[in-house]
Amino acid sequence: MRYIWQYDSWADFRWQDDKLVDALGKARFCQGNLINKVRSLSMNLSLEARAGILTEEAVQTSAIEGENLNRESVRSSVARRLGLPTAGLLHPDRHADGLVEMLLDATTHYDTQLTPERLKAWQAALFPTGYSGLKRVRTGEWRGPEPMQVVSGPIGREKVHFEAPPADRTEEEMRQFLCWWKESMGKTEGLLRAGIAHFRFITIHPFEDGNGRVARSLTDMALAQDEKLSTRFYSLSAQIMAERDAYYRILEQSQKGDRDITPWLLWFLECFERAINRSEILISDVLAKADFWIRHAQTLMNDRQRKAVNRLLDAGSQGFEGGLTTRKYVGMTRTSRATAYRDIAELVKKGVLKANPGKGRNVSYSLDWGD
Repeated sequence: MRYIWQYDSWADFRWQDDKLVDALGKARFCQGNLINKVRSLSMNLSLEARAGILTEEAVQTSAIEGENLNRESVRSSVARRLGLPTAGLLHPDRHADGLVEMLLDATTHYDTQLTPERLKAWQAALFPTGYSGLKRVRTGEWRGPEPMQVVSGPIGREKVHFEAPPADRTEEEMRQFLCWWKESMGKTEGLLRAGIAHFRFITIHPFEDGNGRVARSLTDMALAQDEKLSTRFYSLSAQIMAERDAYYRILEQSQKGDRDITPWLLWFLECFERAINRSEILISDVLAKADFWIRHAQTLMNDRQRKAVNRLLDAGSQGFEGGLTTRKYVGMTRTSRATAYRDIAELVKKGVLKANPGKGRNVSYSLDWGD
């Protein structure tokens, strides 16, 4: 068995256009529809949609690697960087800040030159303490001489899914990658270029840790260059997370194949289309949230109440699981039970909340969407 990088001129990929044309056409159609819909939003609504997508992207790109970030902390970091209100949100932690900084740099500055130093800064931002869990991580530089393998299974019975090129090839592989990145812009079809960039970078695996997150940021950057838009209104990482097993399967299959990467590109295009379709739900929730605040623009709320309402709004029109109870309100706002009861009663009186069916301790509340 040979890995793709063991072939001569391995990165001179081939693909079969006739097998990609339908998927590419569908992906472009969905992409165009979404961009047209987004352009009809006001600036404030666009910022809200952007914040929602960016929060989802940060949370899900970490979840793919098994790291669970606090969504509120991520949302706080996103809101602060986009200039949105942060009242009632948690203070962002350094890991969330570093990840959000990388994601924003990749897309906001999509037309800025991509260099080894920039990539190394992205990777270093992911590990502000120099550790991944309890493990010390080499940051801000290419990986060391140890073999880089992707494995699964218990110790002693590991299964090797992939082994990256030897470390002494990393410098030259990345030099060639960055040359290709620059020369392919405007020459290679944009969506295919994004898929190729993702596959090529993840195969080189230039860092000791963080390769997946950096690869997905590079993919977002390539898509931003294709669309000439610095704002993302869909989350490819969220869709990859939803299809994580399939993602790893097609990667492994393609990395153990020859230079024909048609199956990978086909999967990438179809995943991209599904990511855009999924974003329709999020944008619909953003519009509903905006309409809610328009109706309650003159409704007075304290910081506790506003925090609880925002948590319910973040849950979308599908609702907060189990509804809002006095106990949940206490945990959410760190206030007393008596104060929680008073706050909720006020919100019901003002038409912000409505009681769900139930009595006594079983009573719960949900947003009054004014339907």
